Amino acid sequence: MHSDVPQMTAGFMIMLMRTLQAKMLEYENVQKLLNDPKEEFDVVVLEWMLGNLFASLGPVFNAPVVWVTSVEIFSTIVGIVDAAPNPAYTTDLLSLGTVPFSFKDRVGELKNRVIEYAYDYMIHEPAETELYNNFFAPIIAKKGRKPPPYSDVRFNASLVLGNSHVSLGATYTLPQSYIPIGGFHVNDNIAPLSTELKTIMDSNKNGVIYFSMGSNLKSQDWPEEIKMGLLKMFGNLKQTVLWKFEEEFPDVPKNVHILKWAPQPSILAHPNCVAFITHGGLLSTTETVYAGVPIIGIPVFGDQHTNVRRTVAKGIGLEVSMSYSLPADLKVAIEEITSNPRYRENAKMQSLIYHDRPMKPADSLVYWVEHVVRTRGAPHLRSPALLVPLYQRLYLDLAALVALALIAFSSLVKYLCKTVCSKWKVNSNKKNN
Repeated sequence: MHSDVPQMTAGFMIMLMRTLQAKMLEYENVQKLLNDPKEEFDVVVLEWMLGNLFASLGPVFNAPVVWVTSVEIFSTIVGIVDAAPNPAYTTDLLSLGTVPFSFKDRVGELKNRVIEYAYDYMIHEPAETELYNNFFAPIIAKKGRKPPPYSDVRFNASLVLGNSHVSLGATYTLPQSYIPIGGFHVNDNIAPLSTELKTIMDSNKNGVIYFSMGSNLKSQDWPEEIKMGLLKMFGNLKQTVLWKFEEEFPDVPKNVHILKWAPQPSILAHPNCVAFITHGGLLSTTETVYAGVPIIGIPVFGDQHTNVRRTVAKGIGLEVSMSYSLPADLKVAIEEITSNPRYRENAKMQSLIYHDRPMKPADSLVYWVEHVVRTRGAPHLRSPALLVPLYQRLYLDLAALVALALIAFSSLVKYLCKTVCSKWKVNSNKKNN
């Protein structure tokens, strides 16, 4: 089934976001906000979504910019505040491999980054520059300030607050202006379960499996064959299954409980929860690592594939493809993850890593935003790499100089050899005559 589902390319998503941004800027209330000279802000906090256009709000309001990202760390995000990382040992948002890469994976990562940079340079940045010049630059000028070039504006962020943490994703070499705040949405005060749900989770000595595919992908939209196959398979398990589902099922097995809404953090925090079957969204993955529960991932789109593969690499999860053989494949994964203690042991270790940090992520978020305000944009955190052009970072100017020197030396040697040989021939001819 997965091979028949059309995948939205990153290029299409970027184009879609750019169109939505342009439409949003045309709204009357947005224009009133941007043009109001009385509107003042200490800092502008923005969610990064496939583009840097709204960094333009910084010069519009004469305030520092802080980006917030909803996904794990990847090269484009780092590239906002530092030199883009080396693709030989860093994953991107949609990377299919995990570090350390095979030779094939490294070639693939390099190819993808080159295409990404070429697309950004030739298509994306010019399009955003046009929007900036049409919408933002006139407003900045109207407020009595000279509009900076967009090539500077797009990299003017003081900070990036990334929804990442080493317990969840990849290990990166980070600039000081990138602050990982993965898990900031998790409430440490876990709400108690309802009496009915607590009784269900307490009653089975073999544990409870929680199954939810998030809020975007609804189980009710799956093919009937898969839904009924899953229900039959779940009914044959010795564990209790809590299935977040949007509609009622006829003839539900006794060990399966359908929940139209589920208190996910509370379920995962229960000691009897032995596995979480999930789509692999980052927020769900974070809540699972927080609770120390093994994962069975069924990724469908976006960063879900990368998130699930990282749980597999960390030894806390298994991946099952979305296909018509899902019930049979899922049964194998459930048997493996509930019978092999290493998954739960690894999950508990990742949970320890998650919790063992000097400051709670929500507190860190507040501290660093206030730090940007107190220090007037935190220029001391700005990476010097942003001041160095790409050709200099790659020493292409030095390579060109060396190449020219070698060419000049080679030409000189050829000229000297030709001159010596010519004189030798002249002298030789004189002697013969």
